[in-house]
Amino acid sequence: MKEIYMDHVATNPLHPEVLDAMMPYFKEHYGNPLSLYEPGMKAREAIENARAGAAELINAKTGEIIFTASGAESNNFALKGIAYAFQNKGKHIIVSKIEHHSILNPARFLEKQGFAVTYLPVDNHGLVNPSHVEKAITDETILISIIHASPEIGTIQPIAEISRIAKEKGIIVHTDSVASAGNIPVDVLELNVDLMTFSAHQFYGPKGAAALYVREGTRIVPLIYGGIQEGGRRAGTENVPAIAGMGKAAEIAKRDLQKRIDHVTPLRDSIISSALKTDKVILTGHPEKRLPGHASFVVEYIEGEAMLLMLAAKGIYSASGSACSSKALKSSPVLISIGVPVHLAQGSVVFTLGKGTTGEDINYFNETFPQVISRLREISPYAKGWEETEAPACTAKK
Repeated sequence: MKEIYMDHVATNPLHPEVLDAMMPYFKEHYGNPLSLYEPGMKAREAIENARAGAAELINAKTGEIIFTASGAESNNFALKGIAYAFQNKGKHIIVSKIEHHSILNPARFLEKQGFAVTYLPVDNHGLVNPSHVEKAITDETILISIIHASPEIGTIQPIAEISRIAKEKGIIVHTDSVASAGNIPVDVLELNVDLMTFSAHQFYGPKGAAALYVREGTRIVPLIYGGIQEGGRRAGTENVPAIAGMGKAAEIAKRDLQKRIDHVTPLRDSIISSALKTDKVILTGHPEKRLPGHASFVVEYIEGEAMLLMLAAKGIYSASGSACSSKALKSSPVLISIGVPVHLAQGSVVFTLGKGTTGEDINYFNETFPQVISRLREISPYAKGWEETEAPACTAKK
């Protein structure tokens, strides 16, 4: 059976050059980076080389990179670290309604600690309106955190414009660039942000390695206390192989970035064009301001999990924003925020492409996807008489 991986926004395979770069730090150069003898110095050198590679990917200074274990950790670090560092100045934070849970959940935690949080709406393409940001700012606002690109709907936000508004008020800006860094050009100076999250596995590096960019001179309270690692801002013995891998992956991502964009963009466009020919398939996210390898839809009268399972049975591996049948028993907050009705939100599906995706893969997908939809509609209880009636909302048991 043909197998096609179309879930690159979830994770990516390790680049062979990255694996080669990591291996010496599992075997020969296994020393603790804080040790003063040669094995430790080799490990320390690997970390600093990786820091330089990660910094170059986003046009930052080497000393502005703090390595973490995940994008989720970096996001928590950014929100909590800035909130606690500047709480004497103010206790108001602005985020959008379509942030990753590693932003939304810390924001809710901070609300319980006495902070006020404004959750900005988005339009039906998932875009934050900069004028809404400006209106939400108060004398107490200390931080604005807006995601750079949504992993669920692919929309790319006007971060530079939002930053311009924030800077006029002296407010710190963070952006979650996990889905964008290494996949589109990301320049912290052009975006004019003070903090930025990015993660290695999104650009063919290892899982367990990520970073938080913190602009030089920005105060931040550590999330993890202990030793003096990462300049005293993130304690714990460093995961040297993973960090070395992230540095190499960042180097390759910068080198091959335009080539990958040019490769996946027409494949994405082919998916979108083909899928929209099927009745009651609706594109989610912005039609143009979106990640180059990202195509997301909602399909009426079919649940997302059913599509995933039938596609997987045909060798196509993808994702869904639907959670009607999941343990959470909730619709995707991202889809609800862009105005997708509850019954439609249950039928979401996301396809994300990578450097290994081929034209042959897309041809197979374009043939298979309409067949899957047709078959599922034949057996769907919601599809009976769908021309005349609206499908019911998800009725998961409480």
